[in-house]
Amino acid sequence: MSTLLDRPRDAGREAPADTGRWWALVVLALAQLMVVLDATIVNIALPTAQADIGFSDADRQWVVTGYALAFGSLLLLGGRLSDFFGRKRMFLIGLIGFALASALGGAAGSLEMLIVARALQGAFGAALAPAALSLLSTTFTEPAERGKAFGIFGAISGAGGGIGLLLGGVLTEYASWRWCLYVNLVIAALAVLGAVVKLKDEPVAAHGKIDVPGTVAAVIGLVGLVYGLGKAETDGWTAGWTLGPIAVGVLALIAFVLIERRVAHPLLPLRVVLDRNRGGSYASIAIAGAGMFGIFLFLTYFLTAVLGFTPVKTGLAFLPMLGSVMLTATTAGSLLAPRIGPRPLVPVGALIAAGGMVFLTRLQLDSTYAAGVLPGLIVIGLGLGLVFAPTQNAATSGVEHHDAGVASAMINTVQQIGGSIGTALLSSFAATAASDYLAGKKQTPELVARAALESYHTVFWWSAGFFVLAALVAAVLFRTGPLDVDPDAPPAMAH
Repeated sequence: MSTLLDRPRDAGREAPADTGRWWALVVLALAQLMVVLDATIVNIALPTAQADIGFSDADRQWVVTGYALAFGSLLLLGGRLSDFFGRKRMFLIGLIGFALASALGGAAGSLEMLIVARALQGAFGAALAPAALSLLSTTFTEPAERGKAFGIFGAISGAGGGIGLLLGGVLTEYASWRWCLYVNLVIAALAVLGAVVKLKDEPVAAHGKIDVPGTVAAVIGLVGLVYGLGKAETDGWTAGWTLGPIAVGVLALIAFVLIERRVAHPLLPLRVVLDRNRGGSYASIAIAGAGMFGIFLFLTYFLTAVLGFTPVKTGLAFLPMLGSVMLTATTAGSLLAPRIGPRPLVPVGALIAAGGMVFLTRLQLDSTYAAGVLPGLIVIGLGLGLVFAPTQNAATSGVEHHDAGVASAMINTVQQIGGSIGTALLSSFAATAASDYLAGKKQTPELVARAALESYHTVFWWSAGFFVLAALVAAVLFRTGPLDVDPDAPPAMAH
């Protein structure tokens, strides 16, 4: 309301545009939810899919990794394509392609078909996610409205993983694992309809050629990193199939930086990354993303293995955290971030999340959900809400419009890579802690359960450390004061 009162001139003509912008946010948030929840919704369905189709535990990881490889490695290209060919166009292509890939996965009769479908989901998600975030950035340019919009969008990003666990549990238990994929057809259909009616893009300017050498180097680098880190979980950190791809990935990314410094039309202009606020956003969200996997992955293990929760009950157990994420994300985004900027908010949020992780290290085999798990989840959610909304806002603030797509892609890229690193590191630490606990002892069911609990405690401590590191990085890198925005930019797409 305050924004309308601040602009009395032609207020009657501006109201419909404002309404259109908020409907545009609904469309963009719906698409973002589909991409984010798909990273976890399939995890719940995997055991049932494995029994139905018939594949080994070793092969199971590729259903998850196939999505991560395609999504993580193609995000920068997807972001640049949205700058070149139009964000609404890439948004619609991403939505429709993601839906078709989901239909293919839902109908899969073999592991190979399922992995191909997941890789296609990742590829189209890489076109969809940066287009959605850049459309949001170019639509909401007035600071107060922008803060509120990014607060809601950040809440969706932070809560999507938990929503995926809940929805995956419900669909697997009461329908079929295949509906964990088919549900995307419903979401995408609503988002496409909304996009056609409510989204309108800016005119696309001529931008020269696609940076092919940079694209190849980026894809090889990110695929190498994600693949190698995925192999570390199963083969160990010293295996050739772990170190080799990681080394290739690091060398390719070094080559990518050198290429970007020299080409006329870079895939990722270094000016996008070198801005302190954007650099702070990318670093903070990458490190926090690594810590988040300690919550979703290993707390899920505790809930199912120790407390005996069903898939649905496990998903419901995360709802209080989602509520607290939404509370602080919308508050920080709409009230605080436009006034004070991200520098005080992100470090405080990361430290609060770290405190919640430390609380979870107190869990024992006889702990209850209400006393042992719930308080930690609420505290972690309150912290994550303060991290996600300001970082996503800062990642696209003050960026030139022709760089909005690639700036948006970077926030998804670093979150994906951070999550992959977190999965590999935390899984390795957990396995080592459990084996060390069992070393030299006669194994009994009680001892094995205590070894698993020790592995969870180890992961929670490391996750707390990740959040503390994110807080330190954010405190150092972010500039003091409100974010730079482009108040004169025309609303891009609401009508």
